[in-house]
Amino acid sequence: MTVHFPFQNSYSALPDSFFARVAPTPVAAPRLIKLNRPLAVQLGLDPDLLETPEGAEILAGKTVPAGADPIAMAYAGHQFGNFVPQLGDGRAILLGEVIDQDGARRDIQLKGSGPTPFSRRGDGRAALGPVLREYIVSEAMFALGIPTTRSLAAVVTGEHVMRETVLPGAVLTRVASSHIRVGTFQFFAVRRDTEAIRRLADHVIARHYPELIDAERPYHALLAGVVARQANLIARWLLVGFIHGVMNTDNSSISGETIDYGPCAFMDAYNPSQVFSSIDEMGRYAYANQPRIALWNLTRLAECLLPLFDEEQEKAIAEAQDILGAFSETFSVAYQAGLRKKVGLFTERDGDDALIQDLLDAMAKNQADFTLTFRKLADAAGDPDADDARAQFMDPGAFDEWAKRWRERTALEPQSAAERQAAMHAVNPLFIPRNHRVEAVIQAALADDFTPFEEFVKVLQKPFEDQPDYAAYADPPLPDQRVLQTFCGT
Repeated sequence: MTVHFPFQNSYSALPDSFFARVAPTPVAAPRLIKLNRPLAVQLGLDPDLLETPEGAEILAGKTVPAGADPIAMAYAGHQFGNFVPQLGDGRAILLGEVIDQDGARRDIQLKGSGPTPFSRRGDGRAALGPVLREYIVSEAMFALGIPTTRSLAAVVTGEHVMRETVLPGAVLTRVASSHIRVGTFQFFAVRRDTEAIRRLADHVIARHYPELIDAERPYHALLAGVVARQANLIARWLLVGFIHGVMNTDNSSISGETIDYGPCAFMDAYNPSQVFSSIDEMGRYAYANQPRIALWNLTRLAECLLPLFDEEQEKAIAEAQDILGAFSETFSVAYQAGLRKKVGLFTERDGDDALIQDLLDAMAKNQADFTLTFRKLADAAGDPDADDARAQFMDPGAFDEWAKRWRERTALEPQSAAERQAAMHAVNPLFIPRNHRVEAVIQAALADDFTPFEEFVKVLQKPFEDQPDYAAYADPPLPDQRVLQTFCGT
């Protein structure tokens, strides 16, 4: 039987200026190392056929399936604040779109599938390490309930790529609600192509915000919708200690999904100034800066949409500023509500925000592990004698002082200790893709041992559940295991 992809390609039906038609470059000897079988089923694909040699050839870009209309998408972007008028998919090719079992349109894209007209002297390939990192982290984010692109498959190509050294080549099959970015709008704005901006905005509304089609001012409503989704997304990042690492405008999704997992990482010890990206020397994309940068990116989107708002620029700017003004409140509401859930508060009272901030301040001062502090606090909610949370603090007395106030506050609520613990366990993960574990998995894979990768992915599928057989995966790194820098996958 032949692997069948029920493609319906709406983006490639847009004008030619939106993309370049280009086929993936065939590779020597593709070998499937991981297929996300549940996701394949969700997409209406046959996982058994995808696991055949024919399936591996498709997932590596060696064979283009029937119905595909492969394209490299055009976009621009601000990279660390510097504008580049043409970026585009330099090592990714969108095969097409499918309608999943929930009726949602999903892109199927190959990353590392060869050069495109946007490659800018790059080889268009990907190394195995970054492919595995994106697979691990994106699927972990999905299990954590955070909007994200997904990983359908990872394939080794049988070829090598040259980076700082010679590395095995690989291809990731990425699934997204779409790959339309703030930078996609910027590509046309810098060219003053207002009609293309309008076509793109109409496409985005129809695809991602269909409830806005009949809005009185649909383009204003579109900006408001993107602002709301991004504000909620960034709040959810912060609530699990996630640092994206490269929040450039070309890595900011219009759909509200987390996209482009390059030098991303989850914090171990809580530090609002934490930076992992090797190229973020000024800390632009540090953990605590992410809300501010998201608003900066959204402001760039608003600039692109101004011609659709009003012919009078001053009026258009005022309207855009009014919409952007909602970001801070939307983010704050989502973030504070999430923090209350993390510490087991079901109601709101005066002083709650200060109580939670005092915990965060003590965590930062005492280098407390972000994930384990909240998880062990959940244990303490159900057992007054549980002291694993205080063990995260260099000065356990700092936790004791705070915990006394916390217990006084929770005593004012009607929920039982068991109810509070269950609710806290449901929002405070035990297992996250810690950097040192990701690196260990990659090193094993470079020696062609994918057993640690398989086990790690399995554990991360159930981040909120106690998994006694895999308890070691919850441990923070020892001093000699700490990973202080992560790198882009290009």
